[in-house]
Amino acid sequence: MVCTNIKRLKAAIGKINAVIIKPNQIGSLVKTGELVEFAKENNIIPVMSHRSSETNDATISHLAVGWEMPYIKLGIYGKERTSKINELLKIEKII
Repeated sequence: MVCTNIKRLKAAIGKINAVIIKPNQIGSLVKTGELVEFAKENNIIPVMSHRSSETNDATISHLAVGWEMPYIKLGIYGKERTSKINELLKIEKII
């Protein structure tokens, strides 16, 4: 519904209580960060999410922690998902 698009998120205020965040949908980390902050300011829970056909890259784990997202959606068990979980565990030990 929102597709990591701030205009769509603004139109959905009062109709949703959470939003799936997929950074590559909007194509810019700056715009993604703005959307995350806007969601938080409007009591909408941002949920970092993987994309289908993911790689072992764990960047979304760092983004979820950096933007203080309460949830991260990784999909079913598999090596692409495990790399992100392992990265979250490493981050947890550091912080």
